[in-house]
Amino acid sequence: QAQLEESGGGLVQAGGSLRLSCKVSGHTFSSYIMGWFRQAPGKEREFVSSINWTGDRAYYGDSMKGRFTICRDNAKSTVYLEMNNLKPEDTAVYYCAADANRGWNQPTSNSQDYDYWGQGTWVTVSS
Repeated sequence: QAQLEESGGGLVQAGGSLRLSCKVSGHTFSSYIMGWFRQAPGKEREFVSSINWTGDRAYYGDSMKGRFTICRDNAKSTVYLEMNNLKPEDTAVYYCAADANRGWNQPTSNSQDYDYWGQGTWVTVSS
C-alpha cells in the first residue's frame, strides 16, 4: 500500500506560479506511472498531467499545455507539478495519483487506471 502526500498548494495571484510536490512512500516509486488531477467546487475531477516511469514522456490536459510541467525524481520518490501563468479557473483541489499496475511505460489520463491517491492540496488563484 503506497501513501501519497501532496504539498505546495496555496493562494496566488493570476499570472503567478506554484510548484506542487507529491511524496510517495511504501512501495517502489520508480515503477509507478504518476498523475495529477484536480477538482474544482461543483465540478467533476479533471485530468491535469501524467508522467511515465522514466520521466521522459508526459501528457497534459488541453488547458494546461504550455503552462504546466510535470517531472519526477525517482531517487526522492517525488513527483512535481510546476504551474505557471496561473488563472482563476485553475482554482481547485489538486490530487496526486499513482498507477502501480501499469504494464508498460506510458502515462495515462484515465483516472480509473490509478490505484493510489493523495488527500489533495488546495490551489486558489485570485484575479
